Amino acid sequence: MNKNDNEYKQWLIDLKKRIRQSQIKAAIRINTELLYLYWDLGHDIVARQMESVWGSHFFEQLSKDLMFEFPDMKGFSSTNLKYCKRFFLFYTQDDLIRQQVADELNSCAVNELQLAENSRLQFFASLVKN
Repeated sequence: MNKNDNEYKQWLIDLKKRIRQSQIKAAIRINTELLYLYWDLGHDIVARQMESVWGSHFFEQLSKDLMFEFPDMKGFSSTNLKYCKRFFLFYTQDDLIRQQVADELNSCAVNELQLAENSRLQFFASLVKN
């Protein structure tokens, strides 16, 4: 084909457009997967932190372990891990009045995890629609 050919020029324009659209779709999928990761990480942190002892430097230890295992990834500082927890908790709060009675903690935790999973599904369903 000749570069001066109008058909070639139009094909090249369309090809560039498709490549850019694919790049945008890939970036959206990557960001969606990262949101899933951060959501799940926040969920796990909430569950594990309940088991940890006060003053055990939970976030600092988790941060060190994750940064050691994934040295090329960013986002595992103790501050960012706390943000993951906040992200999870923010989107799972349903203005519930929680009683802080010791014998109800287990059932409350189970209910909160079920509510969290439902909130997670709703949150990510809204992302996909947009």
